[in-house]
Amino acid sequence: MIDHSQMKHPNMHHNPSMGAADHDHHKMMIADFKKRFYVVLAFTVPIMLLSSMIQQFMGLHWQFAGSQYILFALSTIVFFYGGWPFLKGFADEVKTKNPGMMFLIGFAITVAYIYSVAIVFGLQGMDFFWELTTLILIMLLGHWIEMKSVAGASKELELLVQLMPSDAHMVMAGMVHDVKTDTLQVNDIILVKPGEKVAADGIISEGESYLNESMLTGESSPVKKIKGAKVIAGSINGNGSFKVIVSHTSKDSYLSQVIKLVNDAQRSKSKTQLLADKAAKWLTLIAIVTGVATFLYWYLTGQTLAFAMERMVTVIVICCPHALGLAVPLVVAKSTALSAKHGLLIRNRTVFENARKITTIVFDKTGTLTVGKFEVSKIVPLQKNVSENEIIRLASGLEQKSEHPIATGILQKTKDLSITIPSAENFNAITGKGVEATVEGKKILLVSPGYLKENNITVPGDFSANDTETVVFMIINNELAGWVALSDEIRPESKEAIQTLKQNNIKSILLTGDNYKVAKSVSGALSMDSFIAEVLPHQKLEKIKDLQSKGEFVAMTGDGVNDAPALAQADVGIAVGSGSDIAAETAGIVLVNSNPKDIVSLILFGKATYRKMIQNLIWATGYNVVALPLAAGVLYKQGILLSPAAGAVLMTFSTVIVAINASMLKVKSSSN
Repeated sequence: MIDHSQMKHPNMHHNPSMGAADHDHHKMMIADFKKRFYVVLAFTVPIMLLSSMIQQFMGLHWQFAGSQYILFALSTIVFFYGGWPFLKGFADEVKTKNPGMMFLIGFAITVAYIYSVAIVFGLQGMDFFWELTTLILIMLLGHWIEMKSVAGASKELELLVQLMPSDAHMVMAGMVHDVKTDTLQVNDIILVKPGEKVAADGIISEGESYLNESMLTGESSPVKKIKGAKVIAGSINGNGSFKVIVSHTSKDSYLSQVIKLVNDAQRSKSKTQLLADKAAKWLTLIAIVTGVATFLYWYLTGQTLAFAMERMVTVIVICCPHALGLAVPLVVAKSTALSAKHGLLIRNRTVFENARKITTIVFDKTGTLTVGKFEVSKIVPLQKNVSENEIIRLASGLEQKSEHPIATGILQKTKDLSITIPSAENFNAITGKGVEATVEGKKILLVSPGYLKENNITVPGDFSANDTETVVFMIINNELAGWVALSDEIRPESKEAIQTLKQNNIKSILLTGDNYKVAKSVSGALSMDSFIAEVLPHQKLEKIKDLQSKGEFVAMTGDGVNDAPALAQADVGIAVGSGSDIAAETAGIVLVNSNPKDIVSLILFGKATYRKMIQNLIWATGYNVVALPLAAGVLYKQGILLSPAAGAVLMTFSTVIVAINASMLKVKSSSN
């Protein structure tokens, strides 16, 4: 098949995140085709007017001595100047013994030209000059249009490349210097001003702000970033300013990794692409064989040499497997770039295409389906003079400095109840057991059940936290004063995601190391098909194998780091929430966010992408099935005959349809 690297125009490398040099080269190619097209267009008018066939058609007679020599001269310029990209490609393909697209066009125009020249210099018959000129004109136009549409398919990635700001404000010895982004080193400190793009991946060392990361993660609402938070290069700052300690140089940044990943994914051939390559190879062979056979048939059954030649040229032109060669690569370019913008990073094309076959999804760990944030679900006082609000107020005094999820939950509750947080002194963390401090003169401890056990403190009354809750106890001046239960809440999107999977006949299974009761309550609340709880990491792989042995096509979501073996075992491995750790080697697909909806859009998008590829393949082959016999002159007796130029128009038309169809691919995602 058209090995794309053999082709004359570089867009065929289908490498949407072209570097600047490639990109400029591509622009030059488009400009070159455009210029050649207009020059040939200018020559076409006199050539048409000088052609005897056109004159007969218009009922004119403008022949004059030597007019055919002028026609010959003009056509020669068109052949060598306008046909140059095709002739060059023809020569390259002959050299590499890999006949394809250029071979066919080059062969067709050369035959037409040589034959017409022979007519001028004495051979009996009608010359082909006007057909040759219109053929080259339309071919140039077709390539120009097609290159523009290919450039369109790769725009999304160029936009990603442009997300990287070229300058950064580097802070040195209290002074701010503007430097080029690619000179930044790890541990440099940069300042990000309001409204600017973050110049490098890093950790905020000072200040806070809201960041818009939607270009990178598809997450539409701005994300609050405070000291210690990770930021990604290319995200857009809101109205705060902050300083960042650089954690990756620009070539190792998240964005460069994404761009590299998308490039690799577009180069990695999937089964569908190989299918298209095979078909195009065959089509090239069929074109040559049918072309020659057509010529012989007409010539041997008594038609003129000119007629037989014209049929052969038309067959070969119409058979150019251009549409077929682009059918899959264009969809690949579009889908990989689109998904990268929505936080779905495709590492492996085949895995992505297989997403359409998934019958069971295993959701690992509750963090994907639940928020991973604790919320206060119960406050139980155990002393008469202590109210619920008092417990939460004192607890907030202890937890105000802590980053722990439990602390966040307690502080959120205080905020909801509009309680003022008291100040605390002598704060001390009891490793793994809780915290203690003095608040308003009282010695207060907030501790885990483990601490009670160790100190033989029993809980009076009815201690009824349910299994999905985490409990902390409050001790005031050595007396147990009450307890607070917190639970991880289910993500609002989870229910809908599981629902959509059900509608698509995909089973959902929760696989978790959490205790049986937590797993049961989460899978019950989401009406999942089943759950497997208290699973140790090394057992996950076995569970996936079990499902596969029952004939299920299994997708597994997990975090790329500790679920590696299970992700590799699954038919489709989806690493979740490891946006910062793109190198989740074992997963075929990396999701930047942990949103379960993204998993659903991934599957639906995989299906849509596959559909587009198949539509394009059907169109590209179906068109040849119809057009080829017409070109060969099957309906000649009925008076239907395609001219070479009409053949070229049809060929271009089919290519453009394929390009337009590919560009209509969209990610259906409810989160956007």
